[in-house]
Amino acid sequence: MAKILLVEDTASLSDLVRGWLEGEQHIVECVDRGSEALSRMKFYPYDLLIIDWGLPDLSGIEVCRTLRANNQTLPILMLTAKKTIDDKETGFVSGVDDYLTKPFELRELSMRVAALLRRPSQLVASTLKIGDLELDVESHTVKRNGSDVRLQPKEFRLLEFFMRHKGQVFSAEAILERLWSADTEASVESVRKHISRLRAKLDEHGDFEHLQNIHGVGYKFD
Repeated sequence: MAKILLVEDTASLSDLVRGWLEGEQHIVECVDRGSEALSRMKFYPYDLLIIDWGLPDLSGIEVCRTLRANNQTLPILMLTAKKTIDDKETGFVSGVDDYLTKPFELRELSMRVAALLRRPSQLVASTLKIGDLELDVESHTVKRNGSDVRLQPKEFRLLEFFMRHKGQVFSAEAILERLWSADTEASVESVRKHISRLRAKLDEHGDFEHLQNIHGVGYKFD
């Protein structure tokens, strides 16, 4: 489950890729201009950038160069119809991590996305265990003391996020930026309500103390 920025100016392809990746439980935001991609990345964190080479204003190559010059380290997958070695050399020198040549199979897109997302260590494990709590990303299940805990998709995302960032404190605003699409009308209050419901489901017997509210600061999973 990653937050992905897709930069593609062909609406039909953008819709196709977005639908496919959302079907794999990723959060996908779409823009059609390189300048808008750079603007969003100043304010919102992403795990992966998928970008077309040919865009109406700034090219995908120009966007990549700008990001790398600003020390942005997120993985970048370039979509392009360009196939020559010279073109690929240009891309890699500009900071692209991988290429996918148009037209492409969506299954291959999935494999390349998965490979790029495996690079950061915090995204490697598919099964997370803390105390008596176990979360399995692949089967989308949560167990506590061996018993199933039924969570809604956003509650599952919240729990996975907290378990992957154990001990770190996040404000409601930071969680909103990280786990909700900028295209939605969700608010900080939405985050608080989801966390409250998540805590209630995990704390059925009144003995769950991992998910803490740090007064005046935010939330921490410890």
